[in-house]
Amino acid sequence: MITGELKSQVDKIWESFWTGGVSNPLTVIEQFTYLLFIRRLDETQLLEEKKAAMIKKPIANPVFTEAQKELRWSSFKNKEPQTMFDLFNKPMVGGLSVFEHMKQVGAENGVFAKYMSGATFMIPNARLLDQVVQMIDKIKMEDRDTKGDLYEYLLSKIATAGTNGQFRTPRHIIKMMVDMVQPTKEDTICDPSAGSAGFLVAAGEYFHENHPEYFHDKDFREHYNSDMFTGIEFDNTMLRIGAMNLQLHGIENPNLIGKDSLSESNGDVRNQFSLILANPPFKGSLDYDGVESSILHTVKSKKTELLFLGLMLRMLTTGGRCAVIVPDGVLFGSSNAHKQIRKEIIENHKLDAVISMPSGVFKPYAGVSTAVLFFTKTGTGGTDKVWFYDMQADGYTLDDKRTETRDNDIPDIVSRYHNLNDEKDRKRTDKSFLVPFADIKANDWDLSINRYKEVVYDEVTYAKPAVIIQDIKNLQEENKKKLLILEELLK
Repeated sequence: MITGELKSQVDKIWESFWTGGVSNPLTVIEQFTYLLFIRRLDETQLLEEKKAAMIKKPIANPVFTEAQKELRWSSFKNKEPQTMFDLFNKPMVGGLSVFEHMKQVGAENGVFAKYMSGATFMIPNARLLDQVVQMIDKIKMEDRDTKGDLYEYLLSKIATAGTNGQFRTPRHIIKMMVDMVQPTKEDTICDPSAGSAGFLVAAGEYFHENHPEYFHDKDFREHYNSDMFTGIEFDNTMLRIGAMNLQLHGIENPNLIGKDSLSESNGDVRNQFSLILANPPFKGSLDYDGVESSILHTVKSKKTELLFLGLMLRMLTTGGRCAVIVPDGVLFGSSNAHKQIRKEIIENHKLDAVISMPSGVFKPYAGVSTAVLFFTKTGTGGTDKVWFYDMQADGYTLDDKRTETRDNDIPDIVSRYHNLNDEKDRKRTDKSFLVPFADIKANDWDLSINRYKEVVYDEVTYAKPAVIIQDIKNLQEENKKKLLILEELLK
C-alpha cells in the first residue's frame, strides 16, 4: 500500500515536470522511468562492488568502468545543475553521456534495457533535471513493495486516453479478473496487448499475496522470473514502461515482444500459453492484409476487438483459460463476424462466464459499457451453462471523479464464481444466474445479459380518474384562496 509520504514525493516530482514544461503524462512517466533506471544501474553496481570487496575479487561485468564514474547516479547527483545537465546531453566520458550510456548497457541489465534504442531525453533544462534527480534520490526504494507501489501510483496519473485506444485498465478490475482465474504455479501467462503490463504485474502479485511459500522453491523462482510472463506490445514507449513496471515488482526477466499481435510477424505464436489476461484495443480497424490469416479463418472481421478474440484462441494451449475485457457490442453485435466469434467460443470451446460492467468503470478515460468474458480453449466444445453477473457497483462512483464508495459487487462476484454449484437455483431476477447452452444458441449466440435477465415490476395501483379529477379541482380551489389572501396583503 502506497504511503502518504511516498504519494507526496511522487506528486512533487510530477508537479516539477509540469511546471518545467513537460506536460504530456506519458512523457513524464517515460522520463521518470529513465531516471529510475539510471539510479537502479548504479545501485546494482554498488551491490556488486560490496560483494567483490568481501570476496576480494573484481566485478565480472561492471555496468560502469572506473573511467565512467561520473556517469553514475551517486556521482552526478552531487554536481552543479548545469554540469549534471551537460553529463546527460553531451558525450563527456569516453564518448558517452549519462543517457547514451543508459541506452547501451545491454540486455544483461534486464528486459528494460532491450528496448532503449528509441529512447529520447526530453528534460529541457538543468534546473528541472536537478530538481527531479534530488527528489528521486530521496525516495526509499529498498523493497519490492515500495518500488512497485511507487510505479503503480505514477501510472495512475495517466488521466487521458492515449493513441490507438490505449488507456489504463483500472487496477481493481484487473485484480478481480486475476482473483477469478487464480493463476497456478505452472501457468504461462500472456497479455497480447500488454501496455504498461498491469495484468502481468497483478498475476505476479497474486502469488506473493496468496502463495508466498512458492518462492522458497528454486524451480518456481526461475519459472516466475523468466518463463511465466509474456507481454506483446507494438508501442516502444509502452514496452519500456511495462518492462520497468515488471522489474520494479520483482519480475526480473519477463518475455516482452515488440510486435503487432495481430500481424503475420506474430503468426508463429500458437498453442503456447495456459492463461491469457487482456484488455485489447476496442475501436481499431485493420485491413485484411494486415491481419495474420489464421485469425481471419476464425473471425472474418476488420474490428480489433473481434480479431483479438480469434488471436487468443490461437495462442492458448488446449485447456488454456482466458479472461478478457470486451466492449458490450461484442456480446450482442448482429454482424456475421460478431456471431461467428461468439459461436466459435460457445460451440467449439467452453464459455465459462460473462460479467457485465457498468459504463462508468473506465471513466475518466472512456464511458463505453464493457464486459469480461471468461472462456477455456477446448476445441471440442464443452459449454454447458454460462454464468452471468450484472455488476452494478465496483467500489467507486460511476462519474468522472470515481470517488471510493461502499457499494461494491466485486467481492460477491469472486466468491460466487468459485462456488458455481450454489448458483444453480438462482433466478434470472437476481444479479447472477446460469443460462443453459440451448438458450444461448436459440438466441443466435447473444451474450447480452439483458437478453436473459428478467425484471419484476411492482404493480402500481392508481386512483380512479374521477377521484384524480376531484383532487385537481380541490387543489385549484385552494390556490385561488391563497391568491386572494396575497392580493389583500399587497393593498
